[in-house]
Amino acid sequence: MIASSTLPTAGPRRREPVILLAVGLVALVVSAIGAKSIGTWFLEVLAALIGAVVLVATYRRFPLTPLAYRLILAHAVILMIGGHWTYAEVPAGDWLRDALGLARNPYDRLGHFAQGFVPAVVAREILLRCTPLRPGRWLAALVLCVVMAVSATWELFEWLSAVVGGSSAEDFLGTQGDVWDTQWDMFMAGVGAITSLVLLSRLHDKQLREWLTPTARR
Repeated sequence: MIASSTLPTAGPRRREPVILLAVGLVALVVSAIGAKSIGTWFLEVLAALIGAVVLVATYRRFPLTPLAYRLILAHAVILMIGGHWTYAEVPAGDWLRDALGLARNPYDRLGHFAQGFVPAVVAREILLRCTPLRPGRWLAALVLCVVMAVSATWELFEWLSAVVGGSSAEDFLGTQGDVWDTQWDMFMAGVGAITSLVLLSRLHDKQLREWLTPTARR
């Protein structure tokens, strides 16, 4: 288990999360300006807002690696873009739909891919630092389970929003007439998690060794 209190306290290593937070706040304000629906925007960025509060509250006691913070910001920006236009009407998604001859705007798929890609690193870091688990198959399997649980919880939140908001929640759901949208969302989150584990595990381990060990202070 890697102790959470061993992160170096000086230099750019401590400044970067503050800079990333400032960038995220600016992006949040910009995304709210001229949003199609302020209610839909709020629901779409709610996860980013909650995440920011948690990260600020735990920053001194449990700082994360730079990789985790950077990915969280990227995910937050994806949410903000979706909130500004709604996922079904993001212009880049419309362009991709027309260019590839797709039946729907694919930006929603990107959002749920990120919903697996980014939480996989965060879950991996928490499990490595707070449990006796070590890198390997069991860790990867448990990270995937956590990601799928997060995805399922989000789908339940969308369902509750639809129950409460009725047809007014349609922009938030972004199903675009696909009866299998929920299943596709969870599938894309799973694909995102697996992709993240395959591509980023070594880099993540390297950062954990360099940033979260006493030797990193020397």
